[in-house]
This record gives sequence, C-alpha cells and structure tokens, in this order.
Amino acid sequence: MSQQWQTSRFILNLDKPQVMGIVNVTPDSFSDGGQHAGVKGAMSHAEKLLRDGAHILDIGGESTRPGSPAVPLQQELERVLPVLAEAVKLQVPISIDTYKPEVMREALDMGVDIVNDIWALRQPGARETITAHPGCGVCLMHMHATPQNMHLDHMQGNVVTDVRDFLVEVTAPLLKAGVARERIVWDYGIGFGKSVAQNFALLAHQQSLLELDFPLLAGWSRKGSLGQVSGLSVDQRMIPSVAAALLAVERGARIVRVHDVKETVDALSVWQAMQDSAI
Repeated sequence: MSQQWQTSRFILNLDKPQVMGIVNVTPDSFSDGGQHAGVKGAMSHAEKLLRDGAHILDIGGESTRPGSPAVPLQQELERVLPVLAEAVKLQVPISIDTYKPEVMREALDMGVDIVNDIWALRQPGARETITAHPGCGVCLMHMHATPQNMHLDHMQGNVVTDVRDFLVEVTAPLLKAGVARERIVWDYGIGFGKSVAQNFALLAHQQSLLELDFPLLAGWSRKGSLGQVSGLSVDQRMIPSVAAALLAVERGARIVRVHDVKETVDALSVWQAMQDSAI
C-alpha cells in the first residue's frame, strides 16, 4: 500500500525509502559533536548531505546521547534558530530534532516541516503545538527513562509489544484531536533505554510495528549496539550503520536517519534495483 508523509511544505512519497541526513549543531553529540556548530559549519554540512543524496535534513541543538545533560531552552534556541532560518531556504524538507514545545513553535513559524521528538510529545505543551499546526509532520519516538539515566535502566519485559503499545498510546490523542494519520511517523528508538538484544529484537520484529500502518523511521546510525556487535569505535561504524539501515528498509522502514548519507544512498540504490526488477 502506498504511503505518504504530510509535512508543512511537502508531501513525501514513501514508496521509496527516504534518507534523513543528520545535522547536529551541538558541541557534545556522541558521534560528531562540535564538527558542524555555527551557521556556516552547519549549512556547509547540510549542503554536502543534499549533494550526497539526502531527502530530508534533521537539525538538532541538544545531544541526547546516554548520560547527556539537558540544554537550557535559550541555549538551544540560539543554536538552532539561525541554522533553521537558512536551512528552510534550501527547498527540501527540514526537521527539527527537539522535545521542547517552545523550540517547536519557533521552528514551525519559520517554515520547518517536521518535528522529530524523542519524548513523543509528552512534554507539557508539545502535543498542543502539533495539534494546533495545520500540516506539519511529526515523528514520535519510543524512549525508556530519560537521556540522563536510560543507560542505567534498560527496559524489562517484551520490548516489541511494549514499544508498539507505547506508540499506539501516544498517537491516540493526536488522532482524536484531528491530526491526520498521514502526518505521523513512528520511531522505535534504538539505543534509548534498550539493551543490545532488545534493539536487535526490534529490528527483527519490525513487522509487528508496521501492522497499524504508520510509517517507520529507523535511527541506527553509529549507535552503541552496532559497536557492541562489531567491536568498532563510533567513528568506525559506517559499514555497520549502512548494513543496519538496509536491514531496516528490507523489513519495512520507510525513512532512515543517518550520518553517512552517501554510503546509505549507494546501498539503497542496490536494494531499489532489486525491488524494481521484482515487479
């Protein structure tokens, strides 16, 4: 069945996988902290990701790596707003990676297309920000515990069932408020309060998350679980990251959020050729 993702300015066709390129304007992100800080550095990186084949840019001003401290609102605004002001001129879908409703509102007022929220709109005022907007896209992610303590307290029980139930629960109020299904994407939250085995169980059983017909975004890029199984440091995880993205797409994910855009796009071109030949 054909799927689309409605966003503020674009309707994204999800019949083919979409690659979301990561633009971290932070000093302390787990993989590339400090490399693209400031408007000039961030925009140079954003433009490179687009040349490499990214379909969407995801811009964030707060690291959510395990153990990371929360960033004050004003500091996050100062980091992201000047970058967003330039990024929306690129005429591609722009996503803001934030859980703060104040940042969401400022970004959406500037023309940003997507809110990508690790808290799945559970912060006060976040849900209302989305329901009040006429058409922005939203990605709801599962997270167990908080970025400050999630590495100390992994989930218990059936991870696939619990993640699916959580995503259904946080989606229901949006649908009840009149937010169109086509605006909503799910992310099962690799690395956010889950063990290595649980992360791979979610990948193996993605089909269970697809049964309710919300598109899936998979965010495996350079995550710790890939380091655990490969023995590679974070700056060496390009190949495992591409492999995980490809496996996620093969199992039904429609968007992959990645650092290594060119390599992911190249790998997906092979997958797409196989799909086209099978028709």
